[in-house]
Amino acid sequence: MSITAYVGATHVLFRNYLVYKRSWLVFLSGFIEPVLYLFSIGVGVGQLVTGFEIGGRLVSYTAFVAPAMLALSAFSGSLFDSTFNFFFKLKYEKVYDTIIVTPLSVFDIARGEIIWCVLRSGIYSAGFLAIMAAMGLVQSWWALLAWPATVLIGFAIASIGMALTTFMKSWQDFEFVTLAVTPMTLFSATFFPVTAYPEAVRWILEVTPLYRGVVLCRELTTGTPTLASLVSVVYLVGLGYLGVRIIGRRLERLLLH
Repeated sequence: MSITAYVGATHVLFRNYLVYKRSWLVFLSGFIEPVLYLFSIGVGVGQLVTGFEIGGRLVSYTAFVAPAMLALSAFSGSLFDSTFNFFFKLKYEKVYDTIIVTPLSVFDIARGEIIWCVLRSGIYSAGFLAIMAAMGLVQSWWALLAWPATVLIGFAIASIGMALTTFMKSWQDFEFVTLAVTPMTLFSATFFPVTAYPEAVRWILEVTPLYRGVVLCRELTTGTPTLASLVSVVYLVGLGYLGVRIIGRRLERLLLH
């Protein structure tokens, strides 16, 4: 796809920038939660837990939790804009009904919003990765790929989040978002290995996007990449692509029919 296909998306990006430029504290609020998790659980509880084995070597509990919080930063950075904010603009502000009467298309809207979510996710992740490095929690040069990995997480969550949001009818439907996100945050190998669960539960967790992101970030920051990292990359790209296809069709139906 040519670069010119994304020119229209820049107008959507600029519109979001204008909205947020005076509310930058709100923009950065999603970055705080993973940082607090790292210091309260990773560092605090880390004094009581010896650590876990990754790739045949023992890593401290803080080094185990930190990459999971990195993945969570990317996850959070995309989630809010691609669900709650997207729904408000679609159903209440009618932002996209206004945009669609201009030369911009539904695909410009989709691309612009996804890129915005990925940018927000990437900013959160870059800041968190810098904190990890300052704390000595980056243990390998493989960690240079951790930030691009978080971009994939942001892309997958933004795409599938927006796609699912197009099917929502009211704010009550977002109870399902909370119902899905809370268990993923707590149990996607974030605070202890997935091997602690029964095999049936493991199968469910291992197909969630946050788990795949956690595996990818953890193997890169600890310098122990395996086939699981490649599986995670393919999974996140595929999930993002699926979301993009759904968004295009759904926005056409919602805005043009």
